[in-house]
Amino acid sequence: MAKKFRVEVTADECKGCGRCIAVCPKKLLSRGKELNIQGYFAIIAENPGNCIGCGSCFYQCPEPGAITIFEEE
Repeated sequence: MAKKFRVEVTADECKGCGRCIAVCPKKLLSRGKELNIQGYFAIIAENPGNCIGCGSCFYQCPEPGAITIFEEE
């Protein structure tokens, strides 16, 4: 049985740099349309359950705690 993953972006930690968007092989991430508490257009996860768990977005993100990848049960 294949493992399932979910990507989650903590909007208030994100500075909207877009590095994660550029490296996601499944194109699950995009720039949001609302400002976060820091005044940035934070990245949002579209169809977060389609994540393959590669970690590319996590490792490219310069903001600790902004992106988390969960393994689903």
